[in-house]
Amino acid sequence: MHNLVYLLLRRMRLPLIIVILAYAISILGMVLIPGIDDQGNPWRMDFFHAFYFVSFLGSTIGFGEIPYPFTDAQRLWTMVAIYTTVIAWLFAIGSLFSLFSDPAFRRILSYTLFTRAVRGIREPFYLVCGLDDAGHLLVHELAGHCIRTVVIDNRESRVQALKLDDLPVYVPALCADAADAATLSAAGVNSRHCRGVIALTDSDPVNLTIAITSKLLSPELQVICRSESHDSEANMASFGTEHIINPFDTFARRFALMLKSPSMFLVYEWLTSIRDAPLREFAAPPKGTWVICGYGRFGKAIQKALSFEGIHTVLIESDIEKTAAPEGVIVGRGTEAITLYEADIENADGIIAGTDDDSNNLSIIITAVGLNKNLFTVGRQNRGSNEAIFNAARLDVIMQPGAIISQRIVALLTTPLLTDFLRLARQQGDSWANILVSRVIGVLTDRPPDSWTISVDAEQAPAMLEMIGKGNDVTIGMLCTDPRDLTATLPCVPLYLQRTADEILLPGNDCVLQPGDRVLFCGRQGARTYMRWTMNNFNALNFISTGEDRPSGYLWRWLAERHASR
Repeated sequence: MHNLVYLLLRRMRLPLIIVILAYAISILGMVLIPGIDDQGNPWRMDFFHAFYFVSFLGSTIGFGEIPYPFTDAQRLWTMVAIYTTVIAWLFAIGSLFSLFSDPAFRRILSYTLFTRAVRGIREPFYLVCGLDDAGHLLVHELAGHCIRTVVIDNRESRVQALKLDDLPVYVPALCADAADAATLSAAGVNSRHCRGVIALTDSDPVNLTIAITSKLLSPELQVICRSESHDSEANMASFGTEHIINPFDTFARRFALMLKSPSMFLVYEWLTSIRDAPLREFAAPPKGTWVICGYGRFGKAIQKALSFEGIHTVLIESDIEKTAAPEGVIVGRGTEAITLYEADIENADGIIAGTDDDSNNLSIIITAVGLNKNLFTVGRQNRGSNEAIFNAARLDVIMQPGAIISQRIVALLTTPLLTDFLRLARQQGDSWANILVSRVIGVLTDRPPDSWTISVDAEQAPAMLEMIGKGNDVTIGMLCTDPRDLTATLPCVPLYLQRTADEILLPGNDCVLQPGDRVLFCGRQGARTYMRWTMNNFNALNFISTGEDRPSGYLWRWLAERHASR
């Protein structure tokens, strides 16, 4: 605020001096030039009347000559005062408009309003650095969960686009360098309400700087970083970064899971998908020969994952020296039919277009499908704005780094148990995954399931603790019962129970809950609302347990007890 006022006063110093001088000279002239009163006697205007007259004269209101009609000399000076004050005001107003359009002033104004908005946040929030595809999706997803965020990005167009979005919560955003310690401090990294810093810029060195600075300024904060190289991952981890997300490695592991267990991959995609996204259908890619176009960071990750699963791959790369491609790689971009023929595309089972150019990736897919219509196609979509054309290409799998990163972070922040569940689920076989898929399908519509965690504690489940304290059992089946109709079951599936020393996958309805238990559910969003009602309302829980609908108010309880005692 000090810089804003200082800049305003400095830029408006000359216009204000000119306005003051114009008024001072006009007032002095009106005082010194003699007039005549209504009796014909000489009369001079005092400073108060002169100031009053010049004030409404300079604003062009023009009430008339006061307190007596002017002489010719006074009227001549009045004309001089009119042009002088009006020109002075025009110069001052023009200077003010010029100041408002000055980029430096607008930056300081935005910075001031941003810091004031951040200081006004009185609830937990996360600081998101970087507003590309991943950051944009993440902010929207967290806003959908009513989680507050503060955003920093170095591109004004992205910040302005975010301000135009219709979000359910207000998101303060600033165009600045997120790697600057002063900027992070202004964005609330030291605030007691800040829960974590999420570095999602498209530069690994910048993300590393953000992680280091955040840990030094506020060591207790959770830090989540995006990284696209293993060297940067190791450096970030050395500074205590809690979660490091590499979109290429993440997708490679998921794709390998898709080859190994399509059902488990389907569950993984459902539980980590973006809100309101279309429901992914079951797809089992072939395990034959795969052609990989592009041996950059993504190509290396996918080739390593496929080789680990025993899948034969053929590599195509245009710059083998830069990417350090192995021997036997086919030199070319993959957009040419001759290069694909050399890779024996006619006998291949699948193709992965993984270059850093979306146009080339689409060209590779279209050319390859023209040569082999039975190919399983995977394309890398680098820019979120190209979503429409990638969907029109009807690829079997689309790898979008921004979506992968945002899905992973949303899962970490909203349902922490989901990571533990997926870790244990990947160790199960296909038969177990098929059973899980059949259960989840039974509660779905045309959208992916919502996932949530409940904790048996005084904050989330006071009714459950009260019933357990009275010696009654509370089971998972009771939580899954519709409190409006005891014969109906809520559309949800219990996935994972975490107890002090135990972890239980797919706990049954007869599983008895204990204080401190945490349970992961998935299902329709409405099921969570009624489950929360059961956990917080003792009468609703007692109704499910005993079938007795007890009065809820103290007066009605007293009347019911008196009636029962008669």
